[in-house]
Amino acid sequence: MTYYPAMLDLKGKKVVIVGGGVIAERKIKGLLHSGAEITVISPSITEQVKEWVSSGKLSWENKRFDQKDCREAFLIIAATNNAGVNLRVYESAQNHQLINLVDRPDLSNFIVPSTLRRGKLSISVSTSGASPGLAKQMIETLSCIFDESYEEYMEFLDECRKYVKREIKDQHVRKKLLKELLHPRFLEMTRQGLYEEREEQFTKLIEKGRAG
Repeated sequence: MTYYPAMLDLKGKKVVIVGGGVIAERKIKGLLHSGAEITVISPSITEQVKEWVSSGKLSWENKRFDQKDCREAFLIIAATNNAGVNLRVYESAQNHQLINLVDRPDLSNFIVPSTLRRGKLSISVSTSGASPGLAKQMIETLSCIFDESYEEYMEFLDECRKYVKREIKDQHVRKKLLKELLHPRFLEMTRQGLYEEREEQFTKLIEKGRAG
């Protein structure tokens, strides 16, 4: 199978995680900043998941799984260490729902790739289940290339893009400015913390664009 890559907007969507152990915790961690309404179904949960529940980041139903638990879910993850329970979760899902079984990718209609996040930047790597270890190894390599400075760099690019789209009406000039913003000097100034100089360079670009 060749998977179709996509980025999901889960804001306000109901997500059900069946299981409360270490694997479930890892899956939940990847969902916390998505804006999804997360519900964990499990008679027990890890200390970390308890902290997330206490801080209001998700809700917990302290019980065993029942097929009704998935009825309103947009996305479901079966993350228990019991293959039988995971299979029951699969059998309870409807055709229109997204479901992932941590131990049965062949029954899942989506898989979760290894992902590197730097603020608004997300880089995902998947081997279509052939070698998850290789995907993780590649993410580790990419994390050295796309270091922590990319989080601030992405914020800068986002604000600049919004400004250019708002202030520059000529499509040709706008496209040229956005391309020039990707010059390596802006990333280097970000890495060195030269934010004022970076803003000055951006202002010069805008003035140059307006002058034609």
